[in-house]
Amino acid sequence: MRGPRSLSAAVELASFRTPTIPPATHTNSYALGSREVVLVEPATPYEDERRAFLEWARAFSLSGRSLVAIVVTHHHKDHVGGAEFLARELGLPLWMHAETEARLPLNAARLLRDGERIVLEGPVPTAWEVLHTPGHAPGHVCLHSARTRELVVGDMLAGTGTILVPPASGDGDMAEYLRQLRRIGALDGFVAYPAHGEPIERPERLCRAYVAHRLGREARIVDVLTIAPGRTVNELVDTVYGDVPIASRPFARLSLEAHLEKLVAEERVRVSGAGAEARYT
Repeated sequence: MRGPRSLSAAVELASFRTPTIPPATHTNSYALGSREVVLVEPATPYEDERRAFLEWARAFSLSGRSLVAIVVTHHHKDHVGGAEFLARELGLPLWMHAETEARLPLNAARLLRDGERIVLEGPVPTAWEVLHTPGHAPGHVCLHSARTRELVVGDMLAGTGTILVPPASGDGDMAEYLRQLRRIGALDGFVAYPAHGEPIERPERLCRAYVAHRLGREARIVDVLTIAPGRTVNELVDTVYGDVPIASRPFARLSLEAHLEKLVAEERVRVSGAGAEARYT
């Protein structure tokens, strides 16, 4: 465990080792609230880290705070590795979106919906609006405090590394992810708390950078196919993601496939054939 440390009057961070995508090695968990407390990201599957999580969580009672629930941002393994165990040991309900529950062998006590509020009483009362932000994962949710301009963003943004948006076969949707990035950026947040890496000041700037980067990749795909039509996915990965280390090419391929699905849906690119034999023009 790294931390814990206080980030604001009603937000605390502790980071736990998880089987996540390098260069990240940990997933951040957050405690929201000054008296009533919601924990976010029951991430770690490792026994020693789970013990550290329990010690961190149980310490809140020593300062007169009470745990209310555990929020799951989405179903990926580096976010839910301790969900069942930690909920049982702490006697807490799990809250998540219906699309997340559908992908896990877990039962949610509360299904979170876009626009609803999580109100936490205390010396510093807080209300967190649930934002359903699919694209990286169908049930992904963020939490937004309009009063303090804080955002808990899960895997929408990263303080280290990048965000993988898989194709539809992996539950991803590039077009939706870009829409949700623009939505988050429009909130004019003061700070965003990601699942990986350090807090992000003025997150709208990173949202804009992410969108520009993704659209730049798309423009490169279209340019390559204009000059040399009939490329396969493997051929496009080597050309469009030539700047990516070889070890990361499998992840680049997934992103490329997500971009191609978006471009085909927009009728900017055509595809013939299927599977490994599919060719794009």
